[in-house]
Amino acid sequence: MSIAHAIRYHQFGKPLDVLRYEEVEVQEPGPGQVQVRMLAAPINPSDFGMIGGSYGKLAELPAVPGREGVGEIISVGPGVDLGWVSRRVRFPDCGSWQTRANCRADDVWFIPEDVPLELAAMSHVNPPTAWRLLRDAYLQRGDWVIQNAGNSSVGMFVIQMAKHLGLKTISIVRREEVIPELNQIGADVVFLDNDDYVKQIEAATGGKRPQLALNMVGGESSIRLIKSLANSGRMVTFGGASFEPIRFPTRFFIFNDIVLKGFWMDRWYKTNSRERVNIMMSKIYAMMRDGTITAPVEASYPLSQFKEAIERSNQPRCGKIMLLPDPA
Repeated sequence: MSIAHAIRYHQFGKPLDVLRYEEVEVQEPGPGQVQVRMLAAPINPSDFGMIGGSYGKLAELPAVPGREGVGEIISVGPGVDLGWVSRRVRFPDCGSWQTRANCRADDVWFIPEDVPLELAAMSHVNPPTAWRLLRDAYLQRGDWVIQNAGNSSVGMFVIQMAKHLGLKTISIVRREEVIPELNQIGADVVFLDNDDYVKQIEAATGGKRPQLALNMVGGESSIRLIKSLANSGRMVTFGGASFEPIRFPTRFFIFNDIVLKGFWMDRWYKTNSRERVNIMMSKIYAMMRDGTITAPVEASYPLSQFKEAIERSNQPRCGKIMLLPDPA
């Protein structure tokens, strides 16, 4: 048995009210198990949904937050290949905001050593979400995609992946100062999120309208996306950052044949085979490896400074906040 450190919550609520930095006991890995040491873990908006009790999948309390991260195997139990020690893996599903944890060897997902560490840490939520949103829409090269929250992590991956796939992007943002950074990673058109941009789309795209809209904001922002779509276009909602409901503009349903649907990456993982997940991840790792996709990290904090990290994550920014193990 050894002592590890973890951020834990014993009840649902606001993160700064319910999270605690605690010592936890970790048993030696048993038969068919491995022990993983955390190397890096990002803070995602969905982490706060789980802590607050509003997410679609909640952990049994007390729980450790953190939906993804990268770690390395430091020991293995009986029946597990000793060659696995020191290999990089996705941190177990028991929560990545802790220094070490055990998991079943059958649940291990290896991460190639040549993928940059910070990208490896954020490889299982936002990049797959962006990839599935684009690939499962079956668009043609040259088609346009419009998205709100263009400077979010998913939004930035959408811009880069769309460019890789031969698609064009219109990214909607709320702050003018983030526009240069989006242009730098390949954004085709960037607008501020107001009523004016809907009238400017065809001029900016050479007369075309988007076939696909990606909504992670809701409220009035999502209505503007609907109004921007081409006939028979579709809007896919995968987030609700504004906490405002999506109102259905009836005339666009009837006269423009618009389709609205939702997407949840967790459900996709549950309903697809391990083989298909591996095929997808191999493509994503290849794009990370050759620089096709990248992601800025705004700041990194040791695990014990999680409160400062959370406060920073709630401020305007254009990059991830990363948690790292405390120095020995």
